[in-house]
Amino acid sequence: MSAPHPLSVWARNVSPSPTLAIDAKAKAMLAAGEDVCSFAAGEPDFDTPQFIKDAAIAALQGGKTKYAPTPGIEPLRQAIADRYAAEYGYKVASSQVVVSPGGKYSCYLAILATCNPGDEVIVPAPYWVSYPEMVKLSGATPKFVLCDDRAGFKLTPALLGAAITPKTKLVILNSPSNPTGAVYTRAELAALAGVCVRHNLYVLADEMYEHLIYDGNEPVNFAMLGAEVEKRTITVAGFSKTYSMTGWRLGTLVAPAPIAKACAELQSQMSSNATTFAQYGALAALQEKGRAVAALAGMKAAFDRRRKHLHAELNRIPGITCLLAGGAFYLFPNISSFGVKDVDFCAQLLEREKVAAVPGSAFGAEGYLRLSYATSDEMMRKGLERLARFCAGLRK
Repeated sequence: MSAPHPLSVWARNVSPSPTLAIDAKAKAMLAAGEDVCSFAAGEPDFDTPQFIKDAAIAALQGGKTKYAPTPGIEPLRQAIADRYAAEYGYKVASSQVVVSPGGKYSCYLAILATCNPGDEVIVPAPYWVSYPEMVKLSGATPKFVLCDDRAGFKLTPALLGAAITPKTKLVILNSPSNPTGAVYTRAELAALAGVCVRHNLYVLADEMYEHLIYDGNEPVNFAMLGAEVEKRTITVAGFSKTYSMTGWRLGTLVAPAPIAKACAELQSQMSSNATTFAQYGALAALQEKGRAVAALAGMKAAFDRRRKHLHAELNRIPGITCLLAGGAFYLFPNISSFGVKDVDFCAQLLEREKVAAVPGSAFGAEGYLRLSYATSDEMMRKGLERLARFCAGLRK
């Protein structure tokens, strides 16, 4: 009997998500009764606001359980368009909006709609772990540009310009950033936009954490940096981080009409539509603005307090240096002084002290950790004590 055919090149070359793998291991240890402190999860530790859940329940009870239009139910698409107009002055038609089963899927659609085999996609590092794999699954090639803590974890026009080749098709920009929490200023984004326009590049602006920005700063919508910028920008956002709806799997994509149409057509063949009744929950989040603002404000205040506390405590640990993030709910401390590879550091930290963290190399930056402060104060207190003890042991 002949051997079965090998797996496809896509299946053989794709890497599983290290963040999900580490989070799953930490949860398995917890389920087994071990006292694990996890800084690995990339999701808010708050429940979805009740009024959003109630809207989805009402939709279920009202029979909203059938197929929906591929790009999303029209009331939700219009509400998303209205939201961009109200918050940023970004005026788009509902036909330019695509609702997908998760922000991750929205990013993948944007890449599939714009990139061909042989194209290059510029991916600033540290990067969200899924970007390179999505690019490879499209047949294109990720081209990494390291932007370490000396650069504030931000891409500069000079670094961008040096990475561009005749094959460059797309640039991925993520602000606020996962994994670093870095937030670009309007001036910094405008300078990058100028380079992208000059070289006729598409931009995937991943703004999933747009509403989690601290210190009185306001989010910047990349598409609104000029008419030429708008023509080449695909904006991805969603409900997961803003309203603690990670498991609902609802991402949003706003793009020039031809790209939005292409994304909808791709989605029609791959996933049909985002879950119908979940979309009614998302619609409530946008329509009931008073409740939504109050819910977000409570979460944001807790994250901000934790951000400052974690930052201060990390910098008290000899051997660790850490920048203060401006957004999201992550810090990205530098642990290179210990002379231990970050993968080994995290493995030993979990084994010896029952603390789960994600190594920076998973995000294209060796020598760092990603720590999520979307966790309880008690978990953070215990985790910091254990991390400090572990680091002291490494320095002996």
